[in-house]
Amino acid sequence: MMSSTPDRNIGLELVRVTESAALASAPWMGRNKKIEADKAAVDAMRLMLNTIAMDGVIVIGEGEKDKAPMLFNGERIGNYDAGFDVPKCDLAVDPIDGTRPLALGLPNSIAVVALAERGSMFFPGPIVYMDKLAVGPEAAGVIDLNASVADNLNAIARAKGKSVTELVVVVLDRPRHEQLVSEIRATGARLKMISDGDVAPSIASCLPDTGVDAVMGAGGAPEAVITAAALKCLHGEIHARLYARDEKEKKLAEELGYDCNRVMTSADLVKSDNVFFAATGITDGELLRGVHYSAMGATTESLAMRSSSGTMRRILATHRSEKLQQILSDQKERMAEREKLK
Repeated sequence: MMSSTPDRNIGLELVRVTESAALASAPWMGRNKKIEADKAAVDAMRLMLNTIAMDGVIVIGEGEKDKAPMLFNGERIGNYDAGFDVPKCDLAVDPIDGTRPLALGLPNSIAVVALAERGSMFFPGPIVYMDKLAVGPEAAGVIDLNASVADNLNAIARAKGKSVTELVVVVLDRPRHEQLVSEIRATGARLKMISDGDVAPSIASCLPDTGVDAVMGAGGAPEAVITAAALKCLHGEIHARLYARDEKEKKLAEELGYDCNRVMTSADLVKSDNVFFAATGITDGELLRGVHYSAMGATTESLAMRSSSGTMRRILATHRSEKLQQILSDQKERMAEREKLK
């Protein structure tokens, strides 16, 4: 188990991490510079993660997907030289979930990080996508990724006390989902197509009055693990299965020991029951308000969640510009000194 001292506060420390990534990347909104925005978020997130008293390993990072120089899979992270027992952790990070919406000035871009005990997070290896079905707590336990779309939507509707025609299903707007969209429409359920980022709507399916009942379709495999961490905190559920894009990728998965037919649940994707999750809005969205600027500085809205307590905090913060710059400068100096000592 995690040691008791950081165990109490590490969730709020993670909010500082996602706030930093959001504040660093928000100035790039609408400037159509995805690489620059991502680098700003990665740098800020790594800087803040290294201030937390933990011995962390990045299991889901930026390296495989975005060829980032930092926050790559397997990177050791955190202030593990702190003078007391520090928890050994797995981390899943996405400094910008929705890089394209941020670059184009569109809604629903967020910064996210999840943390759990060492060895508890599933690593999808080179497989980029997973087929997913995510629902909130009312429908947890009734879904089956091997069942038909109609059977799943009928089960979700019964569990939520609705008719199928009242359900809203979120699907990424991709050519690969043409058949899925046809099957959803055939049931009479309502459909909401999104351009990017299926973590936020999966979280929204667990919250009241968001207008989201389920998320379906193939999306990023790393995001499936991040979603599982969030849904474990909210008592929702995700089912996911590795989605090989072609026979070559399927053969590679088999050679590496991955089973593309196996349906994994939230408990398979994140085995720990002591999970922390934080997210901060970058651009305005249905789940979180984005970064807004004023004469005083900037405001952010974040979520902080923990599975073992079931607590979810919604945090509104005001950041003074001059204080932020000084804090970041001091932290960069400390990190530079630390690197010299290695």
